[in-house]
Amino acid sequence: MRPVRGKRIVAILAAGGLTLAAAACGEAPAETGTPGSSASAAAAYKACMVTDLGGIDDKSFNASAWAGLQAAQKEAPNVDPKYVASSSEADYEPGLRGYVTQSCNFILAVGGLMGEVTTKVAKESQTSQFGIVDSTSGNSNVYPMQFATHQAAFLAGYLAAGYSKSGKVATYGGLKIAPVTIFMDGFADGVAHYNQVKGKKIEVLGWNKATQNGSFAESFIDQNKGKSVTQTLVGQGADVIMPVAGGTGLGTAQVAKDSGGKVSVIWVDQDGCVSAAQYCDVFLSTVVKNIEGAVKQAVVKGAKGEALAAAPGYQGTLENDGVSLAPFNSFDSKVDPTLKTELEKLKADIIAGTVKVESVSAPK
Repeated sequence: MRPVRGKRIVAILAAGGLTLAAAACGEAPAETGTPGSSASAAAAYKACMVTDLGGIDDKSFNASAWAGLQAAQKEAPNVDPKYVASSSEADYEPGLRGYVTQSCNFILAVGGLMGEVTTKVAKESQTSQFGIVDSTSGNSNVYPMQFATHQAAFLAGYLAAGYSKSGKVATYGGLKIAPVTIFMDGFADGVAHYNQVKGKKIEVLGWNKATQNGSFAESFIDQNKGKSVTQTLVGQGADVIMPVAGGTGLGTAQVAKDSGGKVSVIWVDQDGCVSAAQYCDVFLSTVVKNIEGAVKQAVVKGAKGEALAAAPGYQGTLENDGVSLAPFNSFDSKVDPTLKTELEKLKADIIAGTVKVESVSAPK
């Protein structure tokens, strides 16, 4: 996947009180470490993370990456995890440079929006080891972690089509960037596959794969925008909706909760019943992107002195459980057993290559 050029965004702290420590230009980033670390300063492997917009508690990809650092510490006690949260794109570069100055052993950039600045800083800091989620770099000191989320989203689209009562399902994104639209591509194709197999005409709202155009909230943190986009889609008849929008998607979950069971949600990144348990009763399933596992693996390797090769880096697929469809949780008894069986068969067919799943945003 190519590094993604982001849009200038002024982040607004979402209701619910996310604590974001913005890094000021020219200053070392404000940090949050894990209290009570038993590793001595001399032995510590400093794993330092700069979040994307949305902060550490976005119930999505930033939270997943931080969980990966914490999991790495449990396996390798010398790991000393830290993070700095970005409140705007202007915070990316000083956050990364601050950690170079602090001689962090592993500097993690979370999200495709950070691709270009990570490449820039890494090129100027050849003795530092970087990692990035949802992007790549031409630099040998940047370890890329990418995910074929269109594969799992294909299953989600098939599930949504099979579960829908209205005959209309929907998806929307936070921003029109590759790590988002790859989910939407897979979802749309999964619905199309269901229609082909079943002779149905389930409609997808919010995304047209052919034109690569659709609905976007223009935010990963604004729950009110999530509500607004969702209400529009529900008004058009959608009863299963997949937001690919980080914390913005919590607005979708609230609309579903207020619908009294008429609307259900397919979450992304972390199993919604774990990351946003208060909305578990509206989460039909989740398209899981195992950022936690990928980050943990990279940091543990680094802490043990193993090299992190920029090529091929890490690519999560259905085959290696880097992406998956989460359990149905409270919906388990509501999903038809035949549909469950079809999803298992479809997963096996995708892994075998019998069913082709493609996206222009897929990792290369």
